[in-house]
Amino acid sequence: MKKLKKFLKYFFILIGLGLVLSYFSFYYFTEPKSDDQILTEFSKLNIQPELTNEDFKGFSYRKIKITNGKNLPTMVFVHGTIGSSVDFICYMSDSVLAKKANFISYDRVGYNYKDENETQESIAFERDLLQSITKDLEPKETIVVGYSYGGSIALADTSNYKKTILIAPAVYHKVEPQFWFINIYKWQLTRWLVPKIWKQAGKEKLSHVEDLKNFDDNWTANKNAILSIHGTADVIVPFSNSEYLEKQFPKNQFNLVKIPGGRHFLIWEDFDIIKEEFLKSLD
Repeated sequence: MKKLKKFLKYFFILIGLGLVLSYFSFYYFTEPKSDDQILTEFSKLNIQPELTNEDFKGFSYRKIKITNGKNLPTMVFVHGTIGSSVDFICYMSDSVLAKKANFISYDRVGYNYKDENETQESIAFERDLLQSITKDLEPKETIVVGYSYGGSIALADTSNYKKTILIAPAVYHKVEPQFWFINIYKWQLTRWLVPKIWKQAGKEKLSHVEDLKNFDDNWTANKNAILSIHGTADVIVPFSNSEYLEKQFPKNQFNLVKIPGGRHFLIWEDFDIIKEEFLKSLD
């Protein structure tokens, strides 16, 4: 009996330590980076991006721009929830892609470093922000890339681009999962435990289902060539999202690339596959 009590004591201590470590790990890796941290990260890769703080309808947001050539097309990256302007750094720093494109990435409102603004919980707002970023670019030389929640934003933008690329896009409200841990944000007793950046994500997640309903009958207003890349084992944004889109668009407009066994973190885990699709789209 004493051995059992001792075992349980150490077991629960280890569980407690594991939870504390997980909490601070999530906090550290998802907390938005400062300008200096971002510039240092790019500097280590021998890249000097143009980092600016822009304004949209009274909201400040941070934008990263990398110009590799005057006459190259531009890829504009839209991050998900949670996400940041450096989520696509491995693509923006790739030497092969750099010969083919210029890059723009930005922190959506609510996800900036020490951001005092709340996320707007609106795909329409995010679409308008995206359009304000691309308005001075040559439309037919612009490729918009949206990951996860960013996929719904990219698809909602009906500007006449060279291509729209969706990566694990969250577009279909009927298959939008609601995970138990979102309750930590919903409950007043536990909300204080949630880091600010995760509170923004919680707000966006809770409103996403209703917001998506506004676009159910409007996705096909996007007349661009569309590529969707999705992992079949994605439990955060189910693969059925891309299957749903595939049924709506003509075959000559919509192309679905499935990654067997691919998970939601495919932009990091399946870099080579996605890079290859980027290169095809840039040709």
